[in-house]
Amino acid sequence: MDRPALFGILLLPQAQLLTAIMLALSAPTIDPALPWQADLGNGTYRNPVLIGDWSDPDVVRVADSYILTASSFTESPGLPILQSKDLVNWTLIGHALPRVLPDTHFSTPRKGGGVWAPAIRYRNGHFMIYFPDPDRGIFLVTATNPAGPWSEPVLVDDTKGAIDPAPFWDDDGKGWMVHGFAKSRAGFANRIVLKALSEDDTHTTGKGTVIIDADAMPKVETSLGGRPWQTTEGPKLYKRNGWYYIFVPSGSVKGGWQGVFRSRSIEGPYEGRDVLDQGRTAVNGPHQGAWVSTPKGEDWFLHFQDRDTYGRVVLLEPMRWVKDWPIIGKPVGSTGRGEPVEIYKKPNLPSQPITAPASSDDFKGSLSLAWSFASNPSPDWAKVSGGALHLLAVPGPADLFENGAILSQRLPGLSFAATTRLTFKPRSSGETAGLAIHGRTFAWVGLENTPAGVQVVSYTKHSIKPGDTISRSPGPLLPEGRVWLRLTAKPALIEVPPPGFSPYWPSMLREEQAMASLAYSLNGKTYTDLGEPFLVQPGFWVGARIGLFASAPYGTPAAIATTNGVADFDFFRTAGQNQPQEPAGGRH
Repeated sequence: MDRPALFGILLLPQAQLLTAIMLALSAPTIDPALPWQADLGNGTYRNPVLIGDWSDPDVVRVADSYILTASSFTESPGLPILQSKDLVNWTLIGHALPRVLPDTHFSTPRKGGGVWAPAIRYRNGHFMIYFPDPDRGIFLVTATNPAGPWSEPVLVDDTKGAIDPAPFWDDDGKGWMVHGFAKSRAGFANRIVLKALSEDDTHTTGKGTVIIDADAMPKVETSLGGRPWQTTEGPKLYKRNGWYYIFVPSGSVKGGWQGVFRSRSIEGPYEGRDVLDQGRTAVNGPHQGAWVSTPKGEDWFLHFQDRDTYGRVVLLEPMRWVKDWPIIGKPVGSTGRGEPVEIYKKPNLPSQPITAPASSDDFKGSLSLAWSFASNPSPDWAKVSGGALHLLAVPGPADLFENGAILSQRLPGLSFAATTRLTFKPRSSGETAGLAIHGRTFAWVGLENTPAGVQVVSYTKHSIKPGDTISRSPGPLLPEGRVWLRLTAKPALIEVPPPGFSPYWPSMLREEQAMASLAYSLNGKTYTDLGEPFLVQPGFWVGARIGLFASAPYGTPAAIATTNGVADFDFFRTAGQNQPQEPAGGRH
């Protein structure tokens, strides 16, 4: 510890002195086998508390549990449900949407469509999630248990381009909803509308009132100086001490800030300010999330940060109130705003075991909740039996970004390794199976049924420029069709051009991609690299994903064969990079 920091501790009041010294002297406890660990094991945590793509998070506290949901776009199942007791350690417990509706429409990947930013609340013994499909309206699902089962979606509002709904019930019990607009669908944006809810909370009444027209608002003071309110959306409506508060992100996804508007009347007029922005940190666009409180009166704010290939990760910020305005994160002087914290004391809540959403899967019993498809799957696409995952070779495009039959999950960490063991039983020439990482660019390593026999191969798409091709790297022939596969990834900062507005934070000049490498093994011990390392780009408003697949490419005999091959995966293991991957025992 440096001398100024020590003097700062010694100047603390006696009641805080012992705690500060203990925290300073207690070293973090990091398990290097975990792909990511937010809880440092010494009473502090590091951000993000959720690594991977958990876009547009919203959270509600019920009793001693916090329940979080997030956007899922076209992933099936959708609307993930996570639970925590301490706001730091989270477990994925289910999904509110078994399939994305309309079912037939989403049997094909519809990039950028589907389930956008949801809001979760608890009322009259029921969990309620309001979520938008910008092409179809706002829907409601409910459950008495957050792990499910959840009800079928009910259409609440059919306004074209309505997004980011959030309900609110006033002291008199009257229900309201605020939402924003997607310019791509509605033709305009930067407005927040207020609508009344019906008595049963299942539909809105009337056209509503625009309570925030951000285009007409004066500039807001940020750490960069005055900025116009732009791309103001994602509203959450709360009430405290007689004030109505609308928490809104503004300024664009990566170049924005967390705004808050307040008024004595729910219909306005509202005044706004910036309560959290990047400031001097490296955290771009810290905004859009949820204010929650603890039973002992602490206030916290969970929000996302766009980390490109790694997705929209979730950060936890302390929150305080000064003169009936919230300040989120570490206060910056007397500005009335904060900036994100990197390491901070955990909330004053009962401790729980260090955990994170599971990513490894032994394929024993049922498929892990971590997995999903990019479209609604057919029943025969995947099944688990005999201690293995069996994937049908589904006809689909060679470009994995466009293929809805990839069984995938979020990236589990910043630097990580993923390993699996594959036995491939193809039926027709051209069928493939393997381990993949994919965003708009992709690569995979696995097996291909060629005219010469089953062969180890890797395929890579390095660029999204028109005319760029997918490259192939051949390995040995494997008549027995069995191989171990490994993928490793680590962050890589890439310089990008300035945004189309000014001023901007320096973080806008870089993008965080993943540098990935592929390898195979014939004995599970010695691995051979195949293909060149490559940069994985993010998806469409989402991060990249890792996954397993079996495919019969379009334009080959396998695509029209009367029967399809099957790929058997014995396990899927993730860990901190360079950690052991092979499970003890297993199938032989």
